[in-house]
Order: sequence, then structure tokens, then C-alpha cells
Amino acid sequence: MPPTRDSGRRRPTQRPDTAPQLPCDQPGCNRWFRNLSGLTKHKHTTHLSFSHPHQSFPDHGELLGSSGEEDPVADTTPMLPEHAFDDYQAEVPLDPEHEDMRAEYVGSSGRLYRNYHPGLNARRCDARGQFLPANAPPPPRAEKALDDWTPYHNRLEFELADFLFTHAEMPARKIDTLLDIWAASLIGLGGQPLFTNHTDLYCVIDSTRVGDVKWDNFTIRYTGEEQGSERAPWMSDSYEVWYRDPCEVIHGILASSEFTDKLDLVPYREYDVSSDQRRWQDFMSGDWAWAQADRILHDDPMTAGATLVPIILGSDKTTVSVATGQTDYYPLYLSIGNVRNTLRRVHRNAVVLIAFLAMPKTTREHANTPAFRKFKRQLFHSSLTHILSSISRPMKVPEVVLFGDNYYRRVIYSLAAYIADYEEQVLLSCIVRNWCPKCLGHRDNLDEGALRRSREHCDTIIKEFELRQAWDSYGIVGDVVPFTNDFPRADIHEMLSLDILHQLIKGGFKDHLVEWVERYLIHVHGRVEAEKILDEIDWRIAAVAPFTGLRRFPQGRHFKQWTGDDSKGLMKVYIAAIEGLVPKDMVCTFRAFLEFCYLVRRNVITEQTLTEIDGALRRFHLFREVFRNAGVIESFSLPRQHAMKHYHYLIRQFGAPNGLCSSITESKHIKAVKRPYRRTNRFQALGQILLINQRLDKLTAACADFAGRGMLNGTCLSQAFEVLGLGTDETHDQRHSIEECANAAGDSEERTASYEEESGEVIDDQMAVDAHVSLAHRYQHARARNVGALATELGVLDLAHLLRHFLQSQLYPNDLRNPEDIPYQECPVYEGRIRVYNSACSTFFAPSDLSGIHGMRHEHIRSCPMWRNAGPRFDCIFIVTDPQAEGMRGLDVAHVLCFFLFKYQGTFYPCAVIHWFDRVGEGPDEATGMWIVRPGYRMRNLRNIAVVHIDTIYRAAHLIPVYATHNIDSRDIKPHCSYDMFHSFYVNKYADHHAFEIAF
Repeated sequence: MPPTRDSGRRRPTQRPDTAPQLPCDQPGCNRWFRNLSGLTKHKHTTHLSFSHPHQSFPDHGELLGSSGEEDPVADTTPMLPEHAFDDYQAEVPLDPEHEDMRAEYVGSSGRLYRNYHPGLNARRCDARGQFLPANAPPPPRAEKALDDWTPYHNRLEFELADFLFTHAEMPARKIDTLLDIWAASLIGLGGQPLFTNHTDLYCVIDSTRVGDVKWDNFTIRYTGEEQGSERAPWMSDSYEVWYRDPCEVIHGILASSEFTDKLDLVPYREYDVSSDQRRWQDFMSGDWAWAQADRILHDDPMTAGATLVPIILGSDKTTVSVATGQTDYYPLYLSIGNVRNTLRRVHRNAVVLIAFLAMPKTTREHANTPAFRKFKRQLFHSSLTHILSSISRPMKVPEVVLFGDNYYRRVIYSLAAYIADYEEQVLLSCIVRNWCPKCLGHRDNLDEGALRRSREHCDTIIKEFELRQAWDSYGIVGDVVPFTNDFPRADIHEMLSLDILHQLIKGGFKDHLVEWVERYLIHVHGRVEAEKILDEIDWRIAAVAPFTGLRRFPQGRHFKQWTGDDSKGLMKVYIAAIEGLVPKDMVCTFRAFLEFCYLVRRNVITEQTLTEIDGALRRFHLFREVFRNAGVIESFSLPRQHAMKHYHYLIRQFGAPNGLCSSITESKHIKAVKRPYRRTNRFQALGQILLINQRLDKLTAACADFAGRGMLNGTCLSQAFEVLGLGTDETHDQRHSIEECANAAGDSEERTASYEEESGEVIDDQMAVDAHVSLAHRYQHARARNVGALATELGVLDLAHLLRHFLQSQLYPNDLRNPEDIPYQECPVYEGRIRVYNSACSTFFAPSDLSGIHGMRHEHIRSCPMWRNAGPRFDCIFIVTDPQAEGMRGLDVAHVLCFFLFKYQGTFYPCAVIHWFDRVGEGPDEATGMWIVRPGYRMRNLRNIAVVHIDTIYRAAHLIPVYATHNIDSRDIKPHCSYDMFHSFYVNKYADHHAFEIAF
């Protein structure tokens, strides 16, 4: 797909007002214009677009509200506040000719610049909607006192309530028991606990005003014609939907002080200064936001100066209980495109539960009837229309909303994106299963080039063709109206976003490629021999060395309940496990697919990345033919795999896909549905889930409010010490012991069929450097105390000489000689005490992985004689050896044998004893795409051991044995001895997304 030209690209330098800045983006047109009005006029006169007249469709008349008097999807949009737009119509709209495109450098290094949309530019205004001068202070507001903890009496009350309800999730009976014990302990002192009982606690939480968005409900029932003489049971049932006003939810997000500096209020295009390459990251950097702003301004120039708020929806059924009966819920979530991807991925109340949709059920006799299937579709779309009805008017006329920076702005909404898996996309887009919801490719050959679907095209097809012909030829369900038809500028086919989890990880990888490998082995070798080969693959996977964030499969892959995390974990190690057991082209197929997955998962995608994505997709389509040629698969017309063709276009539209993946809603299920369900008594649980969520939202909003006023700095204990004028060393010790207890609890968690060996931690610190390594807080008292003892423990007899060479390089950095070439007698001597550590912590910038809101993440690098009572664990690391080179040409791999610290001439030296690995070949392996390394040796077959400063360590590395070159029975290998039993390894660039970005 050729890249579209970006109109209005501008570097942040002063341009003459007469210079044309806006090119026409129509293919083949080379006209440029000085302003938006000239460009718009040119498009309307020169580039006419064909459109069809409004088409009427079957309405929602068969669905009637519980009142029996009016349709629940009727226009019930509330009127705007009377003061919102006084004199609005009288105000002169902004003239695009006088609105220069704003351009500015961004980032600490100034290597990027942005062009901001000149029309919808988020101008500040007062509460009446009147625009303010650029330097005007925010409108005056009643400031809360710094000791105002309303409705709580003090910090202790709030933190206790938050701890018991949010973090401990303590049941009411246990809360009462705890408070009774507390009260008994205070009787002799004449004191009382902070709360009397759980009822008192809940009443205080319920009286919190911030974050208070009430739940409401409506009921729908079938009122259409009966089919046949007997009335089906579902026709008599009523279906209840619970929801919250999406406008109020959005107001809460925009007004949160937690998000003040984390929202993008103006559509923008970002470029690299050195290459002028376009970059896509957060939602507002995509072409959709820019084009939507243009469309809004064209439809109503009076909206100039407003703030575009793209609405992102997501829904998916989830099961909360199977053992006690199938209990399912159908939650609907909302977020806004102004929220940045890293913030949406870690939730932080930027993804909000707004509804529980109805799930009609009936008897087996009627479950597959056309009437019931049609009713379910209509019920779904009618419910969405009613839930979202309050945003219909603000999609046309801006409303005034208060933001977290205490300024008001005019806000106009647009339905932007919908996060859903394929089954949900079929329902949303009203298409037939096995068709593509994004394009018109025929279901028998989806990958054949086809035009994109659109609302106008579907309307025309339904108007011109019979329902059966629309079904068979275009895959359109013509008797159901998408909910987007009830809202301006909304097109469900445009809204459907990419879904890395279900389209690529669960679909393309696990359900397709892994399954095809098994079919191939059975087809070629027969079932008996194939089972032996599959067992060998399982043993190879189980023998992989541990690594932070790596999911382990100690019993292989043969367990029934697969999760998304299981599929992600298998992706990281599968290609090395099958190498040598299947044809090379199959390995190349996996390589191309994995590279595609890891490229689209990047936090920032450039034009160069899009070129690499297209290349990976072409190679995947080329190499996957090996499965068809082997007779494993007849057709590649698979909707989830076909979706890969749309990634290039949709990345340009919506930014990086990791901000719109269904993994966001899947993980939100846990917090908003599954964990609240476990806190209920299971009787009419939905009402209890709603109440729990409402209280959680209030506590979260109160926490953000108090933190924004600086009232939650430190801890309760440290604040008490500060008030009393005491030191805080005790506080540090207590916190450290608490962390150790938490780690111990994590180590003792129950193992399942697959489990994560050790998860990395997300941190919300600002990025200061790309990577930093520090030793653990406490050293090991039971390990070596001097260099001689450590040499004996590690079996490195020349450790003292290596340490002298290390000191030589540290004390004389300008000495151009190789320290190893200097006689050790000339090097400094150290014979003092040392401290040995079992781990170090690497903190690095990895926004493509699960990280904090600033993209920072840290992981532990282990080097300990015993890990979780299973055996020793000595991790591998990347060491920066050439900062000017890229990828593996600037990095070397080493095996950590020990971390230790010593003090020499008043300076502390944190060090690592490492065993160097040598690269094999001048580039990565052709089939797997991974570099191969092997343990390094000196003369006389001595290991290449060195002592290095931990500042040279970048982060942990993961190695997988090259199984095909070893005659070793994999079933006898334990993970902790994997690095010792093989003599060549792949540098696993698929271990995580950050490794993929550096180990190329």
C-alpha cells in the first residue's frame, strides 16, 4: 500500500505567510494551498465524491422499553446546561486563513517535531464557552484545603478504607472481626477504631462525591410478530441492561488531575527531525483524528477552537464461573483517544466500565432459529444506541467541559474506535461469519485485493439488492441496523480496530500455525511417530532456561485451558523448539509471522517500520505456501489471518496497535468483573458487582484527588514521624521487610499447567537514561567474604588476577593498552572484604512491553546458587561493547557467575564476574532470524572469564539451545542447567518486545 502524503507538514520554524503549506492529498493532484478554506474549496470543486441518498432501514420497532410507551432508543439526549453556550451562535467563527498550523519540537532532545491541527486546537474558554486569551489564568474555583479529607476525617481513615476495600478485598465479616479486635485493643487506652463496622466503612465510601457516576437501567422486550402458532419463550422475556452515562464518565476522565499532562488534546502529526519520517504512536497521532477534525470543521465552521474527544469502546463476553454453573457477563468499556497508549494499557481509570449488556438465552429448540438470531443482533445494537444516546448532541454541538488543568474547553465527541475480537466484529458490523468486516474481499478468497467497506456502500447494497443477494455476494446482514447509523460521522467499519491478541497471538499463531505443524507431522510421519516428535518439541520447550516474564510449560503444551498469556509465552520459544524437526520453510514462516507480530506491537511505528511490516507480511505469505503444498491446508482464506493485510492502513489511521488491543479489555475483565464477582455471595451477583465497581471508582477518584493536592506524599507512618519530628529509618526498614514478605508470598504461589517464572515490574518514574543497573538491597551473609573464597566458590582460580585487570581499567581509563595485555604484577592489588549479591536490578526504557506510564520497566538479573528450591539460576546479560553500532553488533552476550561489591581507595565498585559468549557468524541465522552464540574460551580450553562494572550491563538476555546441533535427550534437561549442557545458543530476540528491538 503506497503511503499517503501528509498535508500540511511543517517544521517548527517561521514561514512567510504567503508560502503554500497545504498540499491536496488526492492521488495525482499536485496543487498546494495557503489555507484550509482554499484547500476545501478545491476538493469540493475538483474532486467530487459519489454519495447515495439517505436510505431507510428496518427500525428497532420490535424492541420496546419497559414503560411500554416509547422506544428505548428514542432521542432522550439531555439538553445542555443553560449557561453552556450563551451567545454561542452570535460568536464569529475562527477564520482558517488566520489560523496558522502550530509546529513545535517535542522531547527532551529535540529530535522530533509535531504539526498540530489548526482548527480543532483545544482553545481554553470560560464556563460559558467564551474563549480566553492565550495567557489568561484559569477561571477561579473554590480551592480545597490541604487538610480537607472529606468525607474521611483524616489520612488514616482514607488509607484504611482504601486498603481494606481495594487492596485486601476483605469481606464484610472479616472487616467486622478486624475492627472488633482493634476496638478491644483500644479499650484500656480510651480510644476507638477508625470505623465501627463494615456498614460504617461502606457508608463513608458511598458518601464520596468525586468519581460518583450513578448506574441506571432500562428493560427491552420483543414486540414483533410471533413465528408460528407457538410463542417462543424468549419472546416473553424481558432483558435488563445496566449502564452509566458515558458523558459523565468522559467528564470524569477529562477533569481528573491525574491525567492533566497525559492527554493529547489536539490532533497532530509527528516527524523525526533527521529524516522527516512520520511517526505513529498514540491515537491522536493517526490520520483518523486529523481527518475527523477536518470533517467537523467542514460541516460546521463554528466548531473551530473546540477539542476533539474520540470515543473508544470495547466489549466482550467473559465467564466468571464454570464449576458452579456457566455464569457469563457482557461488559462494555469506554475510553477516549486523548489518553496516551501507555496510560490506557495500565488502565489507571482511563478504561471505564460503563454497561453490562443483556445476553438473551432460550431453549435448544429455538436457539438457532433466524428470528432469535435476528433478535439478539437487534437487542445488541439497540442497547448500544440507548446507552450512547447522551453523546449524540455533543457530537454535533460542542459542550463546555472542565479539564484537569482547571480550564474549560469546548468539547465535541466522535465515535472513533471499537475494540473487539472477530466474533464481536461480525456482530458489530452486521456481516456474515467468515467475511471480513473491514473490506469487501469474498470469503472464498479474502486476501484478493478488495475495496474497504463503508457505511455508504452497505446502505447502497441494502437499497439495491435483495437480502439474500446481499448475504451471499457481499456478506451483509441487511435486516439489522448497526448502532452507528444513529450517530453522525460514525462508521462501524472504520471504527473496528486491530486486535493483536485474537487476530495474531491466539488466531494466526496458536490456532493456525501451531495447529498446522501438528497436522503436518501426522500427515508426513503418521500419528505414532508424530506423537514422538511432538513430545520432543514439548521437552525442548520445558528445558528452556528461566527468564523474567517468560511463561514456563513444565508439562509441555498439552493442557486444555489456554489463555492469551499462554499463547504469548509459547510464541517466545516455539520457533527454536521446532527447528530441525520441520522443513526450513516452515521455520521461515514462523520467523516472518513473529517478526510481523513484534513489529506491529512496537510503541512507536515509523515509515521505516511500516516498510518492514510490509516485508514481513510478504515473506509470510510466500513461506506459508509450504503448508498448502504439503496438503495440510487447502485455503488461506481465514478472517483473523487475513486481518494482517489491514494493519498498515489502520496503523496510519489509529496509531500504534498496542493502544487498541483487546488485551486491554481482557485484563480489565479481571478488575471490573471477575474479582468483584468473587466478592459477592453469588445470589443476584450483578447488583453487587455494580456496587463494588462504584465504590472502587470513588476510592480511585478520591486517591487521585488527594494525591493531586500533595496529601499522599510518603506513608502514614512517615507522616506521623514527620509530625513528631522523628527520623524515618524505622519506616524504611518496615517498608523493606514488607517488600520481602510480598516477594516470599509471590514465590510460594501455586503452580499451574503454565506459569510465569518471574514477572518484570512496571514503574512510573520519568525516563532519565535508557538503562541503569543496580545491585540488590541486601548482600548474602552466607557467601564468600573475600576474593580468595569467591574464587573457590566459583571455580575461577585466577579471579584475583582478573580483579587486578579490572581495577587497572577503572583507575586508568585513558591507558590505551588492553588491560589483559598488562602483566598483572603491574596492576593494582585488592585483598580486602567483598559483599556478594544474588541479583541485580536493571531499569530500562521499554514502552513496547508492559511498562509504567512513562515507558519504564525493571527486571531482576539473577545469579544465585539456589532459585525457588529448584536449582541454581545464573542469567545471561547484554553488555554494551560498541555504543556506536546498532543491534547485536554493538552488544555482546555474557553469562553472569556472580555479583559483588568492594571498596577501593574510598570508591565503591559494583561488579559482575561473567563468562563471555562469542558470536557465531556475521549475522543472524537465516531461518530463525536469531543470532547464534557459544561460550567463549581462551587458550588451553580455559573459559573466557572477566570482571566488569555493572554500568556496562544493559539488561538480561535469554538464550535457547540450538537443539538440532546436539545429540542430547531433551527430556533429561532441567531448565536450571540448560546453559551448561549445550555449546551453542540462539539469542532469543522474541523473549520480549524490548529484546526484539535491540537483538537484531
